[in-house]
Amino acid sequence: MRHAKRTCKMNRTGSHKRATIANMLKALIEHGQIETTVAKAKYLRSYADRMVTLAKKNTLASRRLATARLQVRYNKLTPKEARAAKNGDTSSYNTDRKVIGKLFDELGPRFKERNGGYTRVIRSSERVGDGAPRAVIEFLPS
Repeated sequence: MRHAKRTCKMNRTGSHKRATIANMLKALIEHGQIETTVAKAKYLRSYADRMVTLAKKNTLASRRLATARLQVRYNKLTPKEARAAKNGDTSSYNTDRKVIGKLFDELGPRFKERNGGYTRVIRSSERVGDGAPRAVIEFLPS
C-alpha cells in the first residue's frame, strides 16, 4: 500500500524523473509557458514554485541550489565564443546559462511581493494520438 506517498512516479525511474522535471522546468522558465499532460503539469507546479522561491532569495547558495536542481551543464566555450560573450554576444551560450539568469533576474523580482502560487495550470484539449488530457502551465503575470 502507498499510504502517505506524496510523490508521483510518472512511470519512470528516479533519475529519469529528475531529468524530465529539470528539462520541463528549463523550458518553462525560458518560454514562460509550456504545454504538457495534466499529470506532469500538476507535478511540475510544485517544483516551479520552489525555483521561484529560491530566485526571490537571490543568494549564492540559492543560485547553486537552483543550478543543481535544474541540472545545468556549462559547456566550455571556445576562445572565439568567450571573446564574443565578453563583448556582450550571448548567442554562443547554451540555453542553460540563460535560464539561470532569467530565473534570478526576471522571475525573482517579479514575484517579490507574492507569497507562493506563482504558476497556473489551464486544461486544454486532448492529445491526438492517445487521448491524454493536456494542459498549459504558465507563470502568472506578476
